[in-house]
Amino acid sequence: MSIRNLLMIVSVVLSVLIGLVLARGGGGEGAAKGSGGGGVSGGNGRVLVGLSLDTLKEERWQADRDLFKKRCEELGADVDVQAANGDDTQQIKDVESLITAGCRVIVIVPHDGLAMAKAVELAHKAGIPVIAYDRLIRDCDLDLYLSFDNVRVGELQAQYVLDHLPTKGKGRLVRVFGAPTDNNAHLFKQGQDNVFGPAVERGDIKMVHEDWAEDWKPENAKKIVNAAITNVGHNFDAVVAAADGVAGGSIQALTEEGLAGKVIVTGQDAELAACQKIVAGTQSMSIYKPLKVLAATAAEAAVRMAEGKVIVAKQVVNNGKIDVPSILNQVYVAEKGNLVQTVIKDGFQKYDEVYRGVPEAQRPPK
Repeated sequence: MSIRNLLMIVSVVLSVLIGLVLARGGGGEGAAKGSGGGGVSGGNGRVLVGLSLDTLKEERWQADRDLFKKRCEELGADVDVQAANGDDTQQIKDVESLITAGCRVIVIVPHDGLAMAKAVELAHKAGIPVIAYDRLIRDCDLDLYLSFDNVRVGELQAQYVLDHLPTKGKGRLVRVFGAPTDNNAHLFKQGQDNVFGPAVERGDIKMVHEDWAEDWKPENAKKIVNAAITNVGHNFDAVVAAADGVAGGSIQALTEEGLAGKVIVTGQDAELAACQKIVAGTQSMSIYKPLKVLAATAAEAAVRMAEGKVIVAKQVVNNGKIDVPSILNQVYVAEKGNLVQTVIKDGFQKYDEVYRGVPEAQRPPK
């Protein structure tokens, strides 16, 4: 399904659901309520939406910011963007700044899903609803959660590895998890465990080394793979990396040992550098998450909530305190054979950039 069709479906679903009121958590659905009060901020008659980001250092979050801001502006809203650069204290201050600025709704990509419960509390005291974007905020009365099916991400990564091992379904694996403070990282692991579990019990799969990459930093992933090589030598078949950034750090370690391109390496986010590595053969796959759909859905929900309207989500996710109304989008495997049909066709990456340095005759048809 194309991005355009997905966006149309999302838009229709949200439009139909506006104004419906269901009890939170009842029948597997949840209701998210806006702030009321007309939704107008400042003297220009436009809604002001706050966006608090963990970081803008990664390509992924720059894309989310731009897509979200563009869609909000199309809907007649202004966006105040703050980025905390991985600092929980700064992110709390950012949310306080958004409250002071008069934002009618605040969208948060949390650095630490537990720490940001305080930010939700502060916003609610000011009568402002909060949307968690991509990463869940735990142990609080969160209003709405928008993300992808993150358990499915891990399942697809694991299934890819099982299907592509030299001895199909059997092998020795290194796992590089994401940041332990990010709830999504635990969901990715859960999905991987769902698939790897039976093979581990049979003895077909052995986890020879695994660790968490603090703050999703590539240099921490490199240290993990270096440690794995120190412990088991070259005797492993795959590096199950949770995302493209940590995959990149893992590949640095593999390159130093002459192993790049010789073992399977997974990833996630379909970043440009990762797509180029997939073309080059040093990374095996990534998970493509259509950010246009997520950003557009979040922008439309945020503006409607700021206008005091009710949005009903067809899913709920428990955050440790409540069943949070949630909208979870689909994810897809991106590999060498389908980059043109997925990330390039949807306009997420550009053909000439993905295949930069590849002779014209060796490129697939557009």
